Amino acid sequence: MDQGYIRVAAATPKIRVADPVYNGERILELMREGAKRQVKLMVFPELCITAYTCNDLFLQDRLLSEAKRTLAMLRDATAEMDLLAFVGLPWEQGGRLYNVAAALSGGKVLGLVPKLHIPNYSEYYEGRYFARGNETPVRVDFMGEKIPMGTRLIFACEEIPELRVSAEICEDLWVASPPSIGHALAGATVVVNCSASVETVGKDDYRRALVGGQSGRLVCGYIYASAGEGESSQDLVFGGHNLIAENGAILAEAKRFTSGLTCAELDLWRLRSERRRMNTYPGSLSLEDGRAGYGFRDGVRPGPGGAWEQAAFHLKPVRLELERPIDPAPFVPHDEKERSKRCEEILNIQSLGLKKRLEHTGTKCAVLGISGGLDSTLALLVTARAFDLLGLPRKQIIAVTMPCFGTTDRTYHNACVMTGKLGATLREIDIKAAVTQHFRDIGHDPDSHDVTYENSQARERTQILMDVANQEGGLVIGTGDMSELALGWATYNGDHMSMYGVNASVPKTLVRHLVRYYADSCGEEELRDVLLDVLDTPVSPELLPPAMGTISQKTEDLVGPYELHDFFLYYVLRFGFGPARIYRMALAAFAGGGKEARGAGESAEESGAGRQAAAYEPAVIKKWLQVFYRRFFSQQFKRSCLPDGPKVGSVALSPRGDLRMPSDAVSRIWMEEIERL
Repeated sequence: MDQGYIRVAAATPKIRVADPVYNGERILELMREGAKRQVKLMVFPELCITAYTCNDLFLQDRLLSEAKRTLAMLRDATAEMDLLAFVGLPWEQGGRLYNVAAALSGGKVLGLVPKLHIPNYSEYYEGRYFARGNETPVRVDFMGEKIPMGTRLIFACEEIPELRVSAEICEDLWVASPPSIGHALAGATVVVNCSASVETVGKDDYRRALVGGQSGRLVCGYIYASAGEGESSQDLVFGGHNLIAENGAILAEAKRFTSGLTCAELDLWRLRSERRRMNTYPGSLSLEDGRAGYGFRDGVRPGPGGAWEQAAFHLKPVRLELERPIDPAPFVPHDEKERSKRCEEILNIQSLGLKKRLEHTGTKCAVLGISGGLDSTLALLVTARAFDLLGLPRKQIIAVTMPCFGTTDRTYHNACVMTGKLGATLREIDIKAAVTQHFRDIGHDPDSHDVTYENSQARERTQILMDVANQEGGLVIGTGDMSELALGWATYNGDHMSMYGVNASVPKTLVRHLVRYYADSCGEEELRDVLLDVLDTPVSPELLPPAMGTISQKTEDLVGPYELHDFFLYYVLRFGFGPARIYRMALAAFAGGGKEARGAGESAEESGAGRQAAAYEPAVIKKWLQVFYRRFFSQQFKRSCLPDGPKVGSVALSPRGDLRMPSDAVSRIWMEEIERL
């Protein structure tokens, strides 16, 4: 396995009804094509060796015997292929006929998984031919070999512990309690489905939702291969609607009414991380009997309602050239409509959080520093919304601008105009004299533009805000965002501190979109213009004197591009990936600079594809990855005493919620891994 990635495929061959020889040849062609494309797990449709639509021909000895001979041919062919394949066929056993999926790998039939739920309604009448399959595996004979047959089989890769595959067949997914639920409880990470789902108007939408939803509820990969071209069209049409899903997201989907391979890379480390993070996930029952691993002893483990048997197979490690797009902006939805919906939702979460705090404290005044930068702009917009929800006049929002040594005319003008257009009260308090006096008090040379020079200004501003809030009986609203908190890019007991931090879980890459959304939807041209100018202003704390009247201190020149840091932050906290894995993902995400990423495998919250991403050389990515880990570990003490603030997404830094990290943790092993890249 390549850092958790494994290429899989759903395959729909063009077949002939009741012609196992021809169908076997077409199946073999696709298997060989998949092997060339480094596919390690391939799934074929239900009964594809004979065709699903054989009807009463299923009762013919000739068809059944030829199907087994074709299976033997495919079995032997896998000896030269490095993959696990599931192929559907009818199987006679003990005087009954079963609809099974055969698992083939390394020149062996590893097992037969029978269909449990036999539909006999509407266009389906499988009950005329097929019996309900057995759950507990039994041994059946196939050309002198004893192989397991039962639904409670898990196919486990010896070389890839995270790859544990189970199977169900078509209708099994559509019932109230699919077998795949039990498979996941027993440790399966990937579920395959050999299907023959007919096409009717609108059914594709339901099928897509069903596959995606099951992969999400089970936190698994789900590969759905459906019958297509070549099936009888006497009364029905089959569309070959193949789907590959991962934890609720559709990674790949076949164009309906076509044949061939549908490929995608599953991220098994991502699935492992998600299950590990969810302590309510049933997989934790794998240690219920005190044994290690998934709890198998001699290939068998207890499970819900019975025992699951494990069948081992082997795969060779391979380095993949990833086809799966990596989203450069995982916090931001790429679709404009979805992005607008998400921005509205986040603004509502932020403003409702502040509304509750104002109500609880009985406070009718809010105080915040307004700099003309992105973060304070968003905080002011959120505060205005909260006051509207409370029915309080916006004039009771006191926006304090505190010009000092680094303030530029541009940011000062934007702060003043924005405050006026929003109807808040603007108060200007120039802090140059106070800070200069402070320098004299502590004996600091004002020409020394060091950390003391910068932090003295930040702490003076916070002192003023706190004191004004005391004067007015108000609440100080924090403006710092999650990206700054992750990097510790905040002055301890300066802008780090407030009475309620509305932006505390909003990353910098998302702050921009929230301000842009407000600008586009506010309906006031002058307010829109000033908000757009804020968006065009370089991110800066403005603590150093300007150069020729323009901002001289640009944050991203000092700590690195926020789009990179947000990318690192997401995968460090959301999935617990290590530096080497994140570095590889960043290389893929930011290599094309300007190429459109499709964001496969991401949920609505996670997907940020379709935007223009900057290109970064590997050395640059490595440099800022080092900076991220160094600062992330060393600055935890600032996050350990964060003010309250609302969580808006799946990643947050609150010490009371998502990140309970010791302030004195050592970054050595992470930094060593980066050095080895």
